[in-house]
Amino acid sequence: AMLVGEFVVGLTFGCGLVISGMARPSKVAAFLDMGSGAWDLSLAFVMGAALLVTFPYFQALQRFGLQDKSFLHTSCLDLPRMGKKPDLTLVIGAILFGIGWGTCGLCPGPIWVNVGATPSWEILVTLAGLVMGICAWEAMQKSINSTKRPVDRPLLS
Repeated sequence: AMLVGEFVVGLTFGCGLVISGMARPSKVAAFLDMGSGAWDLSLAFVMGAALLVTFPYFQALQRFGLQDKSFLHTSCLDLPRMGKKPDLTLVIGAILFGIGWGTCGLCPGPIWVNVGATPSWEILVTLAGLVMGICAWEAMQKSINSTKRPVDRPLLS
């Protein structure tokens, strides 16, 4: 039952990416290109709509302590505590995500959509980079955990 729910959520998300055009790297590039006079603001509306749905959902999860009881998740969500400062791993991850998104015009969701919808060598190379990044992250986490150093260091004291 859990896999069916995850499949439906993933399929809905993928369809939303295709319908909105956000699975096309050219759409993302047009959003990031503010200086050419052909700036495409539609990505901001898609992001805004996503925030309108997800922000209240995650706020409710935290406020009512439902992180480990949600029917949409197979495991406990590791959400930061309210009022907690961002840690270094979150900031580094956000920077790496932004670099990858800005250079190829795809983030992980659209990469998977394009693997199925428009497979090409470019998409497969991008997918390989995504997988290598995930593997590097896992290796780094294992290394950090094996030395028993705290992972959750505040960025700002």
